[in-house]
Amino acid sequence: MRSQEFLSDPDNGPLRVIKGATLIDGRGGAPVRDPIIVTQGRHIKSVGSRNDAQTKTQLPPDAEIIDAEGCTLMPGMMDLHIHTAMFNCMTFHNHRVAQFEIMPHLQQMYALFHAQNCFDMGFTTLRDLGMNGPRGLLVDEMCAVRDAINAGIVEGPRMLIGAFTTMTGSHLDLIQPRAMYRWGFNTADGPWELRKLARKNLLAGADVIKTCASGGGGTDKEEPDIRNMTQEELDAIVDEAHALHKNTAVHCFTTQAQRMALKAGTDTIEHMVFHDDETIDMIREAGVPVTPTLSHRTDHAIQLRREHGTAEFVLKKMKYLQPFCFDTFQKMYKAGIKIAMGTDMGFEPDMGSNAGELEIYVKLGMSPMDAILTATRNAAQAIKVDSELGTIEADKLADIIAVNGDPLKDISCLQQKRNIQLVIKEGRVHADRRPGRSKNVVNVKPGEWKMVDHL
Repeated sequence: MRSQEFLSDPDNGPLRVIKGATLIDGRGGAPVRDPIIVTQGRHIKSVGSRNDAQTKTQLPPDAEIIDAEGCTLMPGMMDLHIHTAMFNCMTFHNHRVAQFEIMPHLQQMYALFHAQNCFDMGFTTLRDLGMNGPRGLLVDEMCAVRDAINAGIVEGPRMLIGAFTTMTGSHLDLIQPRAMYRWGFNTADGPWELRKLARKNLLAGADVIKTCASGGGGTDKEEPDIRNMTQEELDAIVDEAHALHKNTAVHCFTTQAQRMALKAGTDTIEHMVFHDDETIDMIREAGVPVTPTLSHRTDHAIQLRREHGTAEFVLKKMKYLQPFCFDTFQKMYKAGIKIAMGTDMGFEPDMGSNAGELEIYVKLGMSPMDAILTATRNAAQAIKVDSELGTIEADKLADIIAVNGDPLKDISCLQQKRNIQLVIKEGRVHADRRPGRSKNVVNVKPGEWKMVDHL
């Protein structure tokens, strides 16, 4: 799957030379000292070092110099599992009230705001895996956010939009209260009805079909081991998406769900809370990437959920699942499964804190370099855009960030906004916080925006 945005020929835009102290190019090798990246328009023209004689002779004399002195240069990061249209995760005291107080038109604006907060923190690509509400699946609204960004009407990250395509009473259906009136064609049952729902979502412009093969952790009165659809239904959804050259992401808490997803041929597995050795071997051999979404499982996330009005039953379930998530992650990493970063950020934690996911990985035993790769090269491979994104190489799109610090020594440096000194997407500087500069995408600090209980 490739967005139309990735199909343009290289342009002949302005030449820029980006300098830094160190380059982590996203390929996993040793960092490059004193790097020089030359960009032209939207693309990277060359990558070298100040000590390289060939680089010196090739530097264009008329280029604009962007000197990120003392900084680590990296590819723009990616979060492959996020819900920016979650009902006012940063702007409402109670998410259950929010979904009935807010019309889709306003929620669309909140989704853009949430995405821009992530963008400001160096996340140049987001795979948004959908949302639903009392008035539908919000696919139209989210595709409009993506298209407005692509058209240059507003600043924001590159967005791939996922659309829920699930059975009636699935985990994703139960994000909303059971007693809520369901408006429109938002869930389906049986392979042909689910094919129709997938087609409807793709007609609306969705890039990814998101479905669910097991129960989950963040909903009321539903256990994780509940099967969410039959194999025939899941096969139909994946086949329909692939027939229209789109990818699928399957929510899989259990080994039964993981095996169903593998059999159906999904492109990514989401969460993977429980495991057994045989299923881990199957996933590794199939080469299917997994997005672990561990930010969603932390004590901090549970506390934020409590503050936002989540039922105590759900909080207890989230705490129960926590050690299984962490243990499964360690087993996946040790086994060599492809891991692509995803946070499941929605109600919690605050949008923009995505890089906290990488610190969790490192605390659980992943090397800092491998953690960075989950948000760069691995993520690009998982969503099949690695020919254009994920690493800093000649001819790729110039998605580059400059970090004040060394994430290989302290991965937490990626979590402070003041440390993200440059955010460059397709050659354009969207945030510049180098000394003496104060260009931001979002010009408010966390908590400065209004927290509303009603309109």
